[in-house]
Amino acid sequence: MVDCGAFYEALRREDIGFFAGVPDSLLKEFCFYLADNAGPPAHVITPNEGNAVGLAAGHYLATHRMGLVYMQNSGLGNAVNPLLSLADSEVYAIPMLLLIGWRGEPGSRDEPQHNKQGRVTLPLLDILGVPYEVLPDSDADAAHCVARMGDAALRRSSPSAIVVRKDTFRPYASGRARPGPYSLLREDVVRAIMAYVGREGLIVATTGKTSRELYDCRVRAGDDAHSDFLTVGSMGHASHIALGIAMARPGLRVYCLDGDGAVIMHMGALAAVGTSGCTNFTHIVLNNGAHESVGGQPTLGFDIDLCAIGRGCGYRSVSRAATADELTATLVATREALGPSLLEVRMKTGSRADLGRPEGSPAQNREAFMKRIAGGYEERGGGSSLRKGAPPCSGSRRESSSLDCSPGGPR
Repeated sequence: MVDCGAFYEALRREDIGFFAGVPDSLLKEFCFYLADNAGPPAHVITPNEGNAVGLAAGHYLATHRMGLVYMQNSGLGNAVNPLLSLADSEVYAIPMLLLIGWRGEPGSRDEPQHNKQGRVTLPLLDILGVPYEVLPDSDADAAHCVARMGDAALRRSSPSAIVVRKDTFRPYASGRARPGPYSLLREDVVRAIMAYVGREGLIVATTGKTSRELYDCRVRAGDDAHSDFLTVGSMGHASHIALGIAMARPGLRVYCLDGDGAVIMHMGALAAVGTSGCTNFTHIVLNNGAHESVGGQPTLGFDIDLCAIGRGCGYRSVSRAATADELTATLVATREALGPSLLEVRMKTGSRADLGRPEGSPAQNREAFMKRIAGGYEERGGGSSLRKGAPPCSGSRRESSSLDCSPGGPR
């Protein structure tokens, strides 16, 4: 296995001293090492992988020094545009080193959303014209790999890549615990929302532990475990999946269970949701200030005001909860308010060690969920389950009827 410190020193010997990216479970040990040993401005956790490519490009323009961009292989989708239209040798010719976690490597066991991504990772790098090597599992060989790929990037004036298999990095014990001021646990919040929504509403849950906990809560409650749409991949897009449903089925109330990292990754989605005029849409952001599903590295969730952003984007109802009582009160208020509604729930990190994963395939989940939509819509005869007189998706922005989001009280 490769020692994180030795790998870092190998990068520094190649004059790489700037690091940016989105955390990945296969890279988490090295990400923790960076957090402890290369603080800002030398290390930036970015909203998405394309942003990281842009930062590395800016760093090179300002310093003539190459940066490292890290990501999970699924993040290549966010990075393709700036890799080809910015960094490529046929455009601005900006060298950088990519460090890519290889989820779904052929022959390994992984989640369904990673399997195809794993198969196409190396061919995709070939198509992009990005030379790559798979990181060897010894310190000396890893250092040689860094030197070769760094030299390739500089020689070609364009990105090169190092692909990282599972369990390549030696475990690293980070000295930076980040305890938060909040008491709620995500699973308890998910259970409370599930019970409150009942059979009236449809839930679309974001990727990672949110979907896993929702599924587990359904199983433990004896409910239909496939009655919700579990977005196992496509980080940052759950709100638009839910919005598409809400727009097509105005007679059903639709809830999106989102995460702070996912919202920040594609924050432009808030503007489209907020101005959609969908009175039947409720957007619940479960904010623990961390990329918990891939290791717990911090997001900007606690550093920004999501309520103010939501209000500025046109959400009609905006609220925040940080305790069980506030959660109950805001759920009640949200149901009575015209949507689109935004509810931010602030909480601490933490999940059960025995947390399971959904059984069955994503396609089976899709089929069961579509049947539930059809059944729920027919049951109401296409009529509205919303407050009387509330128009469905009007497409016009209305003034927000919100709870107090100022610091201090229920926000």
